[in-house]
Amino acid sequence: MLRPPPEDFLLKETNPHLGGGKVTGDKLTSTYDLVEQMQYLYVRVVKAKDLPGKDVTGSCDPYVEVKMGNYKGTTRHFEKKSNPEWSQVFAFSKERIQASVLEVTVKDKDVVKDDFIGRVLFDLNEIPKRVPPDSPLAPQWYRLEDRKGDKAKGELMLAVWMGTQADEAFPEAWHSDAATVSGADALSTIRSKVYLSPKLWYLRVNVIEAQDLQPSDKGRYPDVFVKAILGNQALKTRISQSRTINPMWNEDLMFVAAEPFEEPLILSVEDRVAPNKDEVLGRCAIPLQYLDRRLDHKAVNTRWYNLEKHVIVEGEQKKKEIKFASRIHMRICLEGGYHVLDESTHYSSDLRPTAKQLWKSNIGVLELGILNAQGLMPMKTKDGRGTTDAYCVAKYGQKWVRTRTIIDSFTPKWNEQYTWEVFDPCTVVTIGVFDNCHLHGGDKGGGGKDSRIGKVRIRLSTLETDRVYTHSYPLLVLHPSGVKKMGEIHLAVRFTCSSLLNMMHMYTHPLLPKMHYIHPLTVSQLDSLRHQATQIVSMRLSRAEPPLRKEIVEYMLDVGSHMWSMRRSKANFSRIIGVLSGVIAVGKWFDQICHWKNPITTVLIHILFIILVMYPELILPTIFLYLFLIGIWYYRWRPRHPPHMDTRLSHADSAHPDELDEEFDTFPTSRPSDIVRMRYDRLRSIAGRIQTVVGDLATQGERLQSLLSWRDPRATALFVIFCLIAAIVLYVTPFQVVALLTGFYVLRHPRFRHKLPSVPLNFFRRLPARTDCML
Repeated sequence: MLRPPPEDFLLKETNPHLGGGKVTGDKLTSTYDLVEQMQYLYVRVVKAKDLPGKDVTGSCDPYVEVKMGNYKGTTRHFEKKSNPEWSQVFAFSKERIQASVLEVTVKDKDVVKDDFIGRVLFDLNEIPKRVPPDSPLAPQWYRLEDRKGDKAKGELMLAVWMGTQADEAFPEAWHSDAATVSGADALSTIRSKVYLSPKLWYLRVNVIEAQDLQPSDKGRYPDVFVKAILGNQALKTRISQSRTINPMWNEDLMFVAAEPFEEPLILSVEDRVAPNKDEVLGRCAIPLQYLDRRLDHKAVNTRWYNLEKHVIVEGEQKKKEIKFASRIHMRICLEGGYHVLDESTHYSSDLRPTAKQLWKSNIGVLELGILNAQGLMPMKTKDGRGTTDAYCVAKYGQKWVRTRTIIDSFTPKWNEQYTWEVFDPCTVVTIGVFDNCHLHGGDKGGGGKDSRIGKVRIRLSTLETDRVYTHSYPLLVLHPSGVKKMGEIHLAVRFTCSSLLNMMHMYTHPLLPKMHYIHPLTVSQLDSLRHQATQIVSMRLSRAEPPLRKEIVEYMLDVGSHMWSMRRSKANFSRIIGVLSGVIAVGKWFDQICHWKNPITTVLIHILFIILVMYPELILPTIFLYLFLIGIWYYRWRPRHPPHMDTRLSHADSAHPDELDEEFDTFPTSRPSDIVRMRYDRLRSIAGRIQTVVGDLATQGERLQSLLSWRDPRATALFVIFCLIAAIVLYVTPFQVVALLTGFYVLRHPRFRHKLPSVPLNFFRRLPARTDCML
């Protein structure tokens, strides 16, 4: 029995002040009802006109400085422009406001010292409030004033209001929390963004045959194969067995392609002329956007493609294209009936097929409120002290969301809310917390990587519908030194069901689209295709602006989780033991019944057994009624919280340091040879024990087969005679009598039992197996 994990690693229920509390009067409730309301002072700087010039041309290099207490934000500056347009929004957190006056100043950029042009002052008590879905506040022209309060030349168009994070200006605004961040690239990396995974297709290339190939060596039989390349993916067919100039294969090659299709499929027919030398007999390029898209199992039409061979004609510098009569016969299509697996099958967030025509209607909505984090660990050092610039990434289906980065805080507050459509309740939403390492030029060399702080998974099927779950989740990360708590993240989750009947009906459907069962892919194909899919997704998202970097995508998609781990192997073995513990407990209980440990219980079991034998029609109703009563009884102790990562179940808190070092080793290994030799010997020892168990299972199966195989003629003769006698006895004896006698024999009193094994068991163990034939 596993001990419970430490208290510090457990899920904790919280009671945050969501949605700003109850709303009185006729005020509309905010759509951000799963987060705590945060007040912001917004300043939209639109443009200026008639600004005075500093030289004979009458022009200036203007920019705007927005100052609120100790916080100061600036727009970009324009050179030689008296009527600039900025259209930039500044947001100041009300919690950090320590002044009563907002100052908006227009300055002239200068090499030595920036010149003052004019300013506009606002009293915070006079600033209006705006609550969406109100329309945006219209900007107004304000006359600039000098330092004495007198009117100056020039006007500035502004809009100033008090709002919340629900304001549409919030995502793109400059935040006072990020006042220390400079540069447009760094600012873009701290804003909240929504990303979409590329639409992925399986590309099936059925290579049938080729005709009229022209190998260079006419005197030998060609060893021909087809090589297909799509981006970074390359696959080959086997060498054709026909060994003629008209080879045949009829072999499928599977690729992953992403829209928009940027690269063509390159096919080449090659001849293996030597062990390490292949001669290209012809090639062709096929654009993917013109291929057939298959939605079901019906075969698409085949096509012949001409093969082209590029040669350099002697005496000429340019390349000439010479077309041969060679051609290749193929069936190529984009498979829309499959779901392209880019996540671990255990944590899938989307199970729909690629083709949108096959999608069913959604069954509900998932709402996630990312509130805040507490007690984060310092992830890097800046100015001699530890600091953390944390942000969150959440992934469900094709939609990825990234919160804004909170600068230099171990208790960041995001209070951002996101929504997803749900098409299947048996899916998982993943939330990861990361440290932003690209704020101060950390990515100039390309070597900076955002550090992982922790990850949370929530399975939707474990949530009650229309209930708001507010919990603090521990952020647990496994390091080579052991499991470590990096902090806690506070989340609010609500799964709203649009149709309970449709959701219940989903439990009767296959988990994956029907093409996975009609034309199933092999395990090796699925592993390879999943690897290619994750590479494509990470590459596409890393090209977004701002990028969702590769290390983030791979961590969220659990890339590398299939690698060998001693810790995981022990954890999975413990899980198997846990699953079988119920069967083992029933076996022990039945053994106690058979040995009359509790005579009253044994007598009651005898009575129940007699009733079921005399009235066999009661057997199945009794079993299902018993299961029903157990389910109703356990309802009182049903889980009230979502499941979370269990360090004891994962064996993370008891793993040996060398086992963790092996788990974090690269592939191929980068450890010294003596350590690799020690781990190899340990793996051989474990594999030897597994090999013994598998061999024992095979032995028992072969003994069953040998009952009628006459490998042991005496044993088979005894068994055949026994079968004949049993057939006659069972024919003339009522079934209830046989069942009662068998049951009474099994439940007999210990006085009538022997400590030696039973006769049938002795007979079975003497049967031959094929172990004698093993080398």
